[in-house]
Amino acid sequence: MSTTWEKFQNATLSLVRSGPIKDRLTDAYRNYLDGIDDSELPRELREEFLLVARALTRERPQFRGEDAVRATIRKMSSEEADRHACSIVRLFGALPHTVGVGRATASVVPLYAAEA
Repeated sequence: MSTTWEKFQNATLSLVRSGPIKDRLTDAYRNYLDGIDDSELPRELREEFLLVARALTRERPQFRGEDAVRATIRKMSSEEADRHACSIVRLFGALPHTVGVGRATASVVPLYAAEA
């Protein structure tokens, strides 16, 4: 199971590969970011993430086998796709490395009995 930080890292790596920006953006969002709950992000990043998520899923599918992400990105200009890709990279850069890492609840247990 990947942490939120790892999902953003993988999305960013997907965005910097070669190929058309629309294909890279579709891959990055669909494969890595689509399942992220905004509550997993620091408060100051939630609004921008939600704006990107809404912007990438606003259109209804028009063709068989198409989803909202593909329909939306298909209708975008390359410049608009570039802007959304930049937003994803900015969000990744702003994430603390520990975001999405489960916090273990540890209790202090004595390893040896104290001398009386």
